[in-house]
Amino acid sequence: MHLMHAILSPKGFNRFVSRWIGALWAVTLLMLVIGLPWALVVAPTDYQQGESYRIIFLHVPSAWLSLMGYTMLAGLGFVVLVWRVKLAEVMAEAIAPVGAAFTLLALVTGSLWGRPMWGTYWVWDARLTSELVLLFLYLGWMALSQAIEDRRAAAKACGVLALIGVVDIPIVHFSVEWWNTLHQGPTITRLDRPAMHLSMLAPLLWMYFALFTYAATVSLMRARDIWLEREANHPWVAELMRTGAVPGGPDSPARPGPPIAPRDLTAGA
Repeated sequence: MHLMHAILSPKGFNRFVSRWIGALWAVTLLMLVIGLPWALVVAPTDYQQGESYRIIFLHVPSAWLSLMGYTMLAGLGFVVLVWRVKLAEVMAEAIAPVGAAFTLLALVTGSLWGRPMWGTYWVWDARLTSELVLLFLYLGWMALSQAIEDRRAAAKACGVLALIGVVDIPIVHFSVEWWNTLHQGPTITRLDRPAMHLSMLAPLLWMYFALFTYAATVSLMRARDIWLEREANHPWVAELMRTGAVPGGPDSPARPGPPIAPRDLTAGA
């Protein structure tokens, strides 16, 4: 309980993230250095789609992460509405742009994959359309968050939006089973056995965990920065700024120009 309380506090969370962020970046880099050559070179060529199928090693993990990100937004929104946990507010604000980026990446890579497979970059297919709706939900969440000046009120409103929008998640997932679509059916989440050979499945799962680690690392860094902005007028943050332990401090080379004044950092907090 003491450890959990320490992490939930702004100062404890900053200490926790600062301690482990370097290791997380090292793991992310190592997994990508192994995963990208494995997926793009070592994995065998598909006998039907040829080399073009290799885009799935980015497309599929990105699609999974887009669904996971919004599901987390909904879960964090529920925590905000019921228990008013500030860390949930901060993590939701940190995760939303990351989830939106992976949703966009899933749509772009899917379109590039669809061109040789379907003869067109886009069709109003159930899977593609519901994934596009998911991107709009992410963008709407971020727009709503920025439109409300009071951060607690913004978190509550965004929590309601996330809980309403989460209905799109099962629609995206089951769209290829509920409707007759151009998008191929499930090959990995089948109940009997995956339809993909292990020599292709292994690097696909590896790339998923590599991108998941990347997303988690970026989200934690964003959450740390957001919380530092909210707590900018507290003495412990002022001390970190003075010593250059956070970006924007007088001795920090990470962000050129004069340090941001606490008045600006806490606007709308």
